[in-house]
Amino acid sequence: MKAKLEIVALVLGFLGLFGTITVTALPTWKVSAFIGANLIIMEELWEGLWMTCYRHIDIKMQCKVYDSLLVLPVELQAARGLMCVSIALVFIALIVTACGIKRSYCCGDNMKSKNITLAFGGCLYLLSFLTTLIPVSWVGHSIIKQFYNPTLLDAQKRELGQAIFIGWGTSGVLLATGIILLFRYSKRRTKEEDHYIDAYLMEEKSAAKDDSVYLAKAGSSFHKFQEYV
Repeated sequence: MKAKLEIVALVLGFLGLFGTITVTALPTWKVSAFIGANLIIMEELWEGLWMTCYRHIDIKMQCKVYDSLLVLPVELQAARGLMCVSIALVFIALIVTACGIKRSYCCGDNMKSKNITLAFGGCLYLLSFLTTLIPVSWVGHSIIKQFYNPTLLDAQKRELGQAIFIGWGTSGVLLATGIILLFRYSKRRTKEEDHYIDAYLMEEKSAAKDDSVYLAKAGSSFHKFQEYV
């Protein structure tokens, strides 16, 4: 059961990697809000980290890559960098975790090195959780703030897209993966410390036996005198 937790963490790590790549690539971070004067669905707009997509009625979706990074809002600029960092962190965390699981051939039979590797992988997952949650929540907060801004026209307002919800779900998966790995690290470390304590006590007992000297019980001189008489 304990080894299965590590396999579950690996599977969740693959899901986290797939989720971060999907969120980064999807253009549906911001989508058109069909409210008020913009109620008739004649044109749909998607805004992502890398491109914008338009879909007119009875016309296929047309996407265009941003001409310049500076035309993007601040939150989308930051989200670009943080999501790329998230992908790199999750990828490295997967490799590190694969080397730190108990059934791995990495580090040989050195459980101490495996434990340190497993803990490092868990920390990387927690860091990737933050680098995924922060940009997704930042963009989501910006969308909600602009949606309730009375000075903006209805056509300029946006709603939360699919990428935002997938990003929140992915960050939850990364958090769960990091917690599982650190939990396994603490259990394996406690077991390792108990093993060392038992070995130390056994060595002390054996050393005490080796140092002890057997002294035969000698009869008293008074007893010998009685036998002589």
